[in-house]
Amino acid sequence: MINYPFDLPTAWFILIGVLLTGYAILDGFDLGAGMLHLFAKKDHERRVILNAIGPVWDGNEVWLLVGGGALFAAFPPVYATAFSGFYLAFMLVLMGIIFRAVAIEFRSKEESPKWRAFWDKAFAVASFVLPLLMGVALGNLVIGVPLDAEGEYAGTFWTLLSHPYPIILGVTTIAMFMLHGAIYLSLKTSGEFRETIRVWVRNSMIFYFVSFALTTVATFVFAPHMAAKIQSMPILFLLPLLNILALANVPREIHHGRDFFAFLSSCFSIVMNLALFGIGMFPDMLPSNPAPENSLTVLNSASSHTSLTIMMTIAIIGVPFVLAYTAGIYWVFRGKVDEKHLHY
Repeated sequence: MINYPFDLPTAWFILIGVLLTGYAILDGFDLGAGMLHLFAKKDHERRVILNAIGPVWDGNEVWLLVGGGALFAAFPPVYATAFSGFYLAFMLVLMGIIFRAVAIEFRSKEESPKWRAFWDKAFAVASFVLPLLMGVALGNLVIGVPLDAEGEYAGTFWTLLSHPYPIILGVTTIAMFMLHGAIYLSLKTSGEFRETIRVWVRNSMIFYFVSFALTTVATFVFAPHMAAKIQSMPILFLLPLLNILALANVPREIHHGRDFFAFLSSCFSIVMNLALFGIGMFPDMLPSNPAPENSLTVLNSASSHTSLTIMMTIAIIGVPFVLAYTAGIYWVFRGKVDEKHLHY
């Protein structure tokens, strides 16, 4: 059997983080586009939005499935506690994913304005709910959740909404994906509608920058431990600095009409946000509050060394295929949407 020259539980923690970051970058923009879909005034504009994300949105969700599968395989107690304790929240996420898929497919089945309006609203609402729940989930991981001595969740669904920090992070996640989606739509469209989208980009920037500042302040107030590792290792100050520089570069690139570089800056900012989150959390995966001794960590929740080794070998072989598939899809559909014929 292969003996990897690194700590396998930590490597799996990083790999899961990479997979979920990939999901946030890729599905983040089509969730953002879904939210902005609500503000399109004409049916033609809504169809342009759907065609901009149509070839890629379902493939983007592969990253979430792979990340969830990796969590199940590498850290079974974390997976079991999260999916059983947060059952209602996960059902809402599942319903949101289903409604988005159904809405995209069903809205064009009938010409009735009421029919299309219903599915348009369903698509937009689901696109709002998903990032809200994701942000709330991350916020609860930061402040900790009630776990008993067996590592089982001891709260209710409403416990997850009882602290202001997860709500703030949920709103910030909405704002982050909305900006990400607006930049992507600006990149993929042309003509008169693109000018409307550029207004959305500016408004989304204001929304996100305000939310980002509020979340930063709230983190120092409610979760000062998240900054402890950065304060203990000065080199890590580069991460928030690079994050701020990436955010500052977005309006600059938009002003000069360089949508692609604005999109790359948005992607990089998401990477930095989740890197800071992972560094602040490690080694905890499901922190317990108010009994930290009950926390589920990288070490006490990991599968056996043999299991982690076998799965790491599979991951090293399999992940490049996911990367190749993703790169291939985006290369094929790299052009802009044809607004007259509604295709690339």
